[in-house]
Amino acid sequence: MISDMSEHVSNDGIAALRARLETRVIGQSRFIERLLTGLLSGGHLLIEGLPGLAKTTAVQALAEATDLDFRRIQFTPDMIPGDITGSEILRPGSGEFVFVEGPVFSDIVLADEINRAPPKVQSALLEAMQERQVTVSGRSRALSDDFLVIATQNPIEQEGTYPLPEAQLDRFLLKLVIDYPSSETEFEILRRDAGPEKASTDTTPVIDRAFLARARQAAREVYLDDMLA
Repeated sequence: MISDMSEHVSNDGIAALRARLETRVIGQSRFIERLLTGLLSGGHLLIEGLPGLAKTTAVQALAEATDLDFRRIQFTPDMIPGDITGSEILRPGSGEFVFVEGPVFSDIVLADEINRAPPKVQSALLEAMQERQVTVSGRSRALSDDFLVIATQNPIEQEGTYPLPEAQLDRFLLKLVIDYPSSETEFEILRRDAGPEKASTDTTPVIDRAFLARARQAAREVYLDDMLA
């Protein structure tokens, strides 16, 4: 799927990006494939899995390797919508209100444990995910052209979680479920962590914004036959 790109986009960049992610997230090749699918299509992703399965690590590695701005939002029950979108703050000296951007004004936004916040806070992302803009105090502000939300959630059976509203679920392109790796993979993780093959900490980007823009355009040009309807 990812290899079927138009000729004007080199597969080397995608292969290098995949290789970088595989050094940080071991034994989750299918998960990495879906991450790249979301990146190249520009579709938001929802990742479900228990704590400790490298969900946050994978998203942070993706942002580093693509040279995109990255912000992480840790969702908690005491959050308010302004913690995500930003808000207007009174400047004492001039008596004017100044808008302070929230973490949603970034390229890749990791909404970590999104279902630990109540629905009112979750809904703060609805306009941003659908229209790539945020409206505060009656004024709309555009988000980045590369804006992408990757949200993680714990299984709904976990204590202190809230189900995502249907309107928000509809804004995600894919839901990825990540599970515990096999015993062989766990041993490989331990071996690498203790040996010379320790997971890479290299943060040098392997692709830039221009390459990503070309790759996304190439993805949009993939031929779809009417027989698929």
